[in-house]
Amino acid sequence: MTRARTSQAARLGSVGTMKNWRYIALHAVAASALIFLLQRYGLSASLDSSLLWALTFGACAAGLAYMQSNR
Repeated sequence: MTRARTSQAARLGSVGTMKNWRYIALHAVAASALIFLLQRYGLSASLDSSLLWALTFGACAAGLAYMQSNR
């Protein structure tokens, strides 16, 4: 990495952090939507069960995305 790129990366610290949080939120929403649609329409589960699974998978996906963004 060149010196110019290093100094540029140091200045953009807060912008990089915001991109990480957007990535984490997008990951959680995508996982929640996928599991909700699979449960609700693919497996014909009840609404409350589908929402509970969507919340669980969304939280797990957000945790995984957070861990990956900090690597």
